Amino acid sequence: MQIKYRAQLLTIVVLLSGSLVVAGCGKKQAGGPPKMGPPEVGVIEVKPQHVALTTELPGRTSPFMIAEVRPQVNGIVQKRVFTEGSDVKAGQVLYQIDPATYQAAYASAQANEARAAANLVPARLKEERFRELVKINAVSKQDYDNAYASLRQAEAEVSAAKAAVETARINLAYTRVTAPISGRIGRSAVTDGALVTANQPAALATIQQMNSMYVDVVQSSSDMLKLNRSLSSGLLKRDAAGQARVKLLLEDGTEYPVSGTLKFSDVTVDQSTGSITLRAVFPNPKQVLLPGMFVRAVVQEGVSENAILVPQRGVTRNPAGNATCLVVGAEDKVEPRVIKVSRTVGENWLVSDGLKAGDRVILEGLQKAKPGTQVKVVPFQANPQAAPSQAPAAGK
Repeated sequence: MQIKYRAQLLTIVVLLSGSLVVAGCGKKQAGGPPKMGPPEVGVIEVKPQHVALTTELPGRTSPFMIAEVRPQVNGIVQKRVFTEGSDVKAGQVLYQIDPATYQAAYASAQANEARAAANLVPARLKEERFRELVKINAVSKQDYDNAYASLRQAEAEVSAAKAAVETARINLAYTRVTAPISGRIGRSAVTDGALVTANQPAALATIQQMNSMYVDVVQSSSDMLKLNRSLSSGLLKRDAAGQARVKLLLEDGTEYPVSGTLKFSDVTVDQSTGSITLRAVFPNPKQVLLPGMFVRAVVQEGVSENAILVPQRGVTRNPAGNATCLVVGAEDKVEPRVIKVSRTVGENWLVSDGLKAGDRVILEGLQKAKPGTQVKVVPFQANPQAAPSQAPAAGK
């Protein structure tokens, strides 16, 4: 009986052990890792765009009109009759030079004119009498010729006297130094009592007209040649007005609120720098722009009607230095693509070759996207919104 009981107990133990082993194997298989699907990547679809291409160039501001005030007669400055830094009008008196000597010269010239006019009267009467007498041979032909010559000489003296009077009047007017143009006048180089001379090299003051301002920028001649080739080939086009618009960045980085117009390009290349000067005109109604300021001009070169733009984050460089990107091709497989980029437009690269409309460029998940692997394509979101958090459970 004992032997039979032990055999039954051993059989039960073996069966229990087998069931435990089978149960353990089943649990191990159920807890294994799930099968992995293709990696997920964010892509954008390439679409041609209408893009205005610009270039940023350094430059300096200069006044639209500038005039240096200089005396045109000699004399002592009696009074300065303007406020430094104020706005003046054309013809406004700025300095008064002592006019005493010029008033005397003007009076003397007037007296000489009166004397010449008085001498002209008897000469004219004598010529008229001799003209009638010579017809009846009452006077000789020689006497009439002398009378006629005296008349012409008297008329010439009158003309010379009038010219002297006008010269004296002009010199007297020059004692009042006036503003040649309207604008803002700077500091005065002389004070009351200073001796000034006609056409002296040092200016008394400088007037600058700043309602509009010039901005002179420089561009390399090679960039100018590229721009001309792009325009001639039709890759770029001018705007309807035919004039390039220009925006301005001030010294502190802020944008000037009013846009300007590119007026002309210089016809000579600077041999020392290999650059060409471009001049733009900007309205300056609030006098924000001052002469000599350093600025950066954003010049609109042209418009590309079928531009292909790719964000910079999707473009890398291969060991050869060529620009490359990853594209999702047929059957959603990753393909490396060598492209040509010409310039940056904001945060994008302008692609000139290597991509076409409809290509899907990978921007997110580049680490998981290996060439030749299949991927799951989702639209790229530049600023994805955070997913809403789940509410906590009400209770256990």
